[in-house]
Amino acid sequence: MRRQRRARGLRGALACAAVALAGCVAGPDYRKPEVELPVTWKVDAPWRESRPDDGAPKGPWWQRFGDAQLNALAETALGNNPTLAIFEARLAQSRAQLAATSAAVLPQVGLNARATRQKISANRPLSNYATPNFSTVQNDLALAMSVNYEFDVAGRIRRSIESAGATLEQAGADLENARLLLISDLATSYYNVRALDIELDVVNRAIALQRRALDLVTARYQLGAATGLDVAQQQALLDNTLVQVDVLQRQRDQFEHALATLVGVAAPSFALAPDVRELNPPTVPLGVPSDVLERRPDIAAAERAMAAANAQIGVATAAFYPSVTLGPTLYGVESRSLSTLFDAPSVLWSIGLSATQVLFDNGRLKANVDFARAGHAVAIANYRRIVLIAMQEAEDGITGLASLERASTQARTAVATARRVLEMSAARYEGGASGYLDVITAQQALLNSARQVSQLDGQRMLTSVFLIKALGGDWQREAPIATSRSGE
Repeated sequence: MRRQRRARGLRGALACAAVALAGCVAGPDYRKPEVELPVTWKVDAPWRESRPDDGAPKGPWWQRFGDAQLNALAETALGNNPTLAIFEARLAQSRAQLAATSAAVLPQVGLNARATRQKISANRPLSNYATPNFSTVQNDLALAMSVNYEFDVAGRIRRSIESAGATLEQAGADLENARLLLISDLATSYYNVRALDIELDVVNRAIALQRRALDLVTARYQLGAATGLDVAQQQALLDNTLVQVDVLQRQRDQFEHALATLVGVAAPSFALAPDVRELNPPTVPLGVPSDVLERRPDIAAAERAMAAANAQIGVATAAFYPSVTLGPTLYGVESRSLSTLFDAPSVLWSIGLSATQVLFDNGRLKANVDFARAGHAVAIANYRRIVLIAMQEAEDGITGLASLERASTQARTAVATARRVLEMSAARYEGGASGYLDVITAQQALLNSARQVSQLDGQRMLTSVFLIKALGGDWQREAPIATSRSGE
């Protein structure tokens, strides 16, 4: 009786151990790390806080600029850009990898068939000294349906699926980030081109003004009212300004070629006609810094990479536990001839479990776990790095755009002042109250001031693109927005 009780107790303990093993999952459960964030941005007037809807689709944020040419280029780039195609293919790979990993939760059913004709050696080793061996030539026909199923004792399969799912989500976030970067680069190159169009127009108008001034001073020189030095000074100013046209045109060509690559077109086949008009960035709402964590796809990708790395710790830890596999032959037949293959005596079947437990591996499994933990530490550090960069980029964009707004307003005042100085210098020269050098200086000052306005307008557009990228894309159109220009 005591022996029976011990046997029953042993069987009960083994059953409990099996249930416990089946219910456990190796490795730590994933927990998102905490990142200390400031409660607000360092904003100057006229900025004020707003709360974008992070759950809303980011959408075509470039349409906020109200530029039909930019919209058309963006749509072409989204359909043609080869870099974006790479990320789309990687997303498809991750989706297929998740499907393949998830298939392990169900048994694998196979059909095995064999048809051979073989000769058995008469000189093979004896299985019984009283029974001699004979050489035979015979057929061997077999057909069997088998099942293979691995019990997820330590949660290796579950952790693998968890890792594959996080990797799929990371690939999706990487694709969104690639789109955001693509259109940001496109908009940056586009507005560099437009800013240079404006600056070239300013220089060309200055050249026209300087040519008229050269004609005037040349006529005065021929009448004896001006000196040869006056003519030489005006000619030198004109020549210097003409040089700037080629310099600016070269810069424009480079940005135009960059646009061609971004939209997936060969640079020699791409051209963008000049377009001179006022550039005004869209107004951008500001939220609390934590909004950036939800809006930016690169941060989402880094967070999903942490989840995948955490699951890999479980996969590596599960190797310490036994591997238990069920591999029965549900139904099969085997015969020497096709005519008797499906007769009752030809039926065969088998059922059984196989278990494998590593006893000694010289530290290989532990090293694999240490490697997975180190990979998880790398993912955490990378996540924190990207969050800090996001904070920096957003703060740079906010403060930079506010400073550029003030500088642009002051630059326009400087242009008006420089124009009045030129008018007064010309009047004083014609009246004989001053030399022509004052006129030359005033012309150069007006050109510099006008070019500075065009450059600041271009920087405002580029900083606006940079800020929208830093905030993760578009925002809800119904959300209240901040005024981005002082005085408006």
